[in-house]
Amino acid sequence: MASILLLLVLLMPALEITGAQSVGVCYGRNGDNLPAEGEVVDLYKSNGIGRMRMYEPNEATFQALRGSNIELTVTILNNELSALNDAAAATAWVQKNVQPFSADVRFKYIAVGNEVHPGTAEAGFLLPAIQNIHSAIVAANLQGQIKVSTAIDTTLVTNPYPPSDGIYTEAANPFITPIINFLVSNGAPLLVNVYPYFSYNDDPNNIDLGYALFTSQGVVVPDGTRYPSLFDALLDAQYSALEKAGAPNIEIVVSESGWPSEGGNQATAQNAATFYQNLISHVTSNTGTPKRPGRAIETYLFALFDENLKGPEPVEKHFGVFSPNKQPKYQLTFG
Repeated sequence: MASILLLLVLLMPALEITGAQSVGVCYGRNGDNLPAEGEVVDLYKSNGIGRMRMYEPNEATFQALRGSNIELTVTILNNELSALNDAAAATAWVQKNVQPFSADVRFKYIAVGNEVHPGTAEAGFLLPAIQNIHSAIVAANLQGQIKVSTAIDTTLVTNPYPPSDGIYTEAANPFITPIINFLVSNGAPLLVNVYPYFSYNDDPNNIDLGYALFTSQGVVVPDGTRYPSLFDALLDAQYSALEKAGAPNIEIVVSESGWPSEGGNQATAQNAATFYQNLISHVTSNTGTPKRPGRAIETYLFALFDENLKGPEPVEKHFGVFSPNKQPKYQLTFG
């Protein structure tokens, strides 16, 4: 018995940082006053943050993550997608940025592109880049550990009210459907950036602030479903669109969600604290959404730090849950 207790004590640090019970936090680096990578990983550890999303490969971060047990999502920038239409380039990317670290860094997702829109220069490059990165992951025999996907925003879906009417726009449908089919065939989730803050600000006269902050009694939508929050409504509109695209069983990972503390309408520290506290409570509670009840929602807060080089809108600089000096802006428990 003593040996079992000793083993449990030894395992406790790892158990505290497993992603299963934790929200993730997005580690953006668009600032000139941010801590060193090792300090950032220590901040994740000391706060029990079990998942990280980063926006481009960074060797110093990979090195600091070794042995941490933090689950990692690595994003490939949109301006790299055209080069990755060359299979050899995709193989080289994986050989440089994944394989040297895969033994003791817990890579979970490769997000190929972030918020690529139909009709843009990157749109035609996205699916071949996803396919080539996936093939390179398979060639490295890492497909059991790492899923390859992309991160979209909620604007690809139209008619989101009621959420059951959500459907991909005419422009988005031919762009996203082949990507969805690829994800389904490989058991990968779709990553979606979900921002009640921006949806609220698009229509503040008709959307209650409390509904966006998880503090209202909810809304009964025209099809009779009661939605407790705008977050759930936005997410279920995405699920409805996936169903109509022939993918009713694909999972969504909320790859970004956040609320700014200044720089825009209702961007206050109090509102941000309320949003983050309630979002964490909701997505870790196994409540789910009306369309997908009874499950936790894998979610990544945006972002770790305020980033003083982001823009062009002032509000973009103020989404951090920590200040660049590593002091918490809000009292949050991450898992």
